[in-house]
Amino acid sequence: MSAAPARPEPAIRDAGGATGSEGPPDAVSARMADQGSARDLMSRLRRLRIAGLALLVLGGCATGRVPEAIRDSALPSPAVTEVQQRPETFIGQRVRWGGNILNVHNAPDSTRIEILARTLNRSGEPDAARGQGRFIVELPGFKDPAEYPKQRRLTVVGPLVRIETRDVGEYPYPYPVVAGDVWYLWPDPPTVATPSPYDYPWYRPWYGPWYGPWSGPWYGPWY
Repeated sequence: MSAAPARPEPAIRDAGGATGSEGPPDAVSARMADQGSARDLMSRLRRLRIAGLALLVLGGCATGRVPEAIRDSALPSPAVTEVQQRPETFIGQRVRWGGNILNVHNAPDSTRIEILARTLNRSGEPDAARGQGRFIVELPGFKDPAEYPKQRRLTVVGPLVRIETRDVGEYPYPYPVVAGDVWYLWPDPPTVATPSPYDYPWYRPWYGPWYGPWSGPWYGPWY
């Protein structure tokens, strides 16, 4: 007696009628879109981490080139305002001052740079605190104003040589003058672009294929 032929297993059909599918087409598409969005986000985070590491490396390299005298926080330095009030007490004393460049003037054998003083951190770098008064630093030789632009940060070490009164507007302002023998022009901090939250993957569908038709040919009659 021969065995009865095996009956074929019924094909599994999804809600849309397709055979052998893991789920409805809309669900599969959604999973694929989520996976793509997650990969895109991880890629962005990796780029941000790399940019942050580059910033730390650049900062470390810049600090390594800073002269020792600029980094010497033990050098006693009176405030600019103290020198303005009692110049006879401080003339001849070495100071370590720094701040933002306001103006550069080239003399025949020196360069005079007007600076808005800022407080210095332990490395001698001017911070973003409120201005602490103005002073002038005299550097030997020619310094190209293009290489010492306004708002760049400069730290200088040298003796106070005199007080020089110059007008700021109509106000006679007493400028302490430093004969700089050590100085350091700080590099501009590198900028790291932060992506807008509206550029993340979960915002993109609103600007995808559903947005495009509004600029298509059938938009014209209503416009």
